[in-house]
Amino acid sequence: MFSKEEAAQLRKLFWTSFGKSFPRKWLLYNTKIKGFAFKFVADRKKAMVCLDIDHPEAIANELLFDQMISLKVLLETELPEVIFNDAYELESGKIIHRIYVPFDKKFSIYNKDTWRDCYEFYMETMPKFELFFYEYEDFINQAI
Repeated sequence: MFSKEEAAQLRKLFWTSFGKSFPRKWLLYNTKIKGFAFKFVADRKKAMVCLDIDHPEAIANELLFDQMISLKVLLETELPEVIFNDAYELESGKIIHRIYVPFDKKFSIYNKDTWRDCYEFYMETMPKFELFFYEYEDFINQAI
């Protein structure tokens, strides 16, 4: 088991190593749609590439998620393993809409032996997600 400091150092090393090994400017929060952001997730037990919908206005939040649901079949063509969750609970307890692709291999941010496969998963999956967004950005924006 790691101390809090050691765990924090490993998490920091994971992300800096990813950035150095695979330098690229990611879309992430720059979607220009409030409450609509792409994220990389990595923790003790799992890794995933996500699209989080968490608009501060409840109606806009639902409209954005519904718009993505209407594109589900098209997104599944690019990412067959994508999961749509309309009530994803974050560690903080907050409930959001999350559309994500889980990393299907054994992973822990605290096990350096699992990092390389995860990085490759990120590099393969996020560009597909981003491309999909760019292709349907205008349609998604119509929701709000």
